[in-house]
Amino acid sequence: MNQTDLATVITIVGMACMTVVTRCFFLFSSKPWKLPGWAQRGLHYAPIAALSAVIVPEMVMTQGQLITTWQDARLFAVLAGLLWYYWQRGLMGTIIAGMAVYLPLHVGLGW
Repeated sequence: MNQTDLATVITIVGMACMTVVTRCFFLFSSKPWKLPGWAQRGLHYAPIAALSAVIVPEMVMTQGQLITTWQDARLFAVLAGLLWYYWQRGLMGTIIAGMAVYLPLHVGLGW
């Protein structure tokens, strides 16, 4: 085994140990573990914040640049999805409305 292989093995084992320790840390305690109230409230917003961080740039940017033309199917799909959501408050309908606008514009018109 050469030095590079040894370093790779040590790195993998170290990362595995850190993963086990950090994910199972609450199991090592002998008494119940409770998050502070502010942390529990903050965790309610974590999913929407993560989703926004991933989705919003995809809706308004192309190749790392802001969209500069109104002839982009994503803009109209986002608008249709938002309108549907505020009208019906349904997630599946929002996705369907957005895709119903996006696909004809993107595939049909090449936007």
